Amino acid sequence: MIRIGHGFDVHAFAENRRLRLGGIDIPFERGLTGHSDADVVLHAIIDALLGALALGDIGHFFPDSDARYRDADSRVLLRQVVNEIEMRGYRVGNIDVTVIAERPKLAPYREAMQQAIAEDLRCVVECVSVKATTTEKLGFTGREEGIAAQAVVLLQQR
Repeated sequence: MIRIGHGFDVHAFAENRRLRLGGIDIPFERGLTGHSDADVVLHAIIDALLGALALGDIGHFFPDSDARYRDADSRVLLRQVVNEIEMRGYRVGNIDVTVIAERPKLAPYREAMQQAIAEDLRCVVECVSVKATTTEKLGFTGREEGIAAQAVVLLQQR
């Protein structure tokens, strides 16, 4: 038995915040605004995982109205979701993530993101794809107002 899930997330840029994507810090002049660490990559992955098993979304599991999740490390949240997936008898087969941003350029950080994600998903790094694209200066990402990410995951029954 396999299950497929899709996730999407977006956050606006903010001053005086670090930029965290795919579980790692990226040197950049701005970070992203959000209740937690605003890691759009991990948030899209979390939504894909939850969606694959029809468990709701990130806001259901980790509501922004709950002070426990203020400035939360999204890697910790991702590991909690992986535990939920495994308790239901599934494991990650593979995951494909696309980051949508004009800047910063993410190629130098792609492998580190894949390593961090694979560690949190408890899978081999070859099962994790992270890539980036621009919108050719169109839309909110093109105007450098924020970053978006989409993820697709395949879960396999153990």
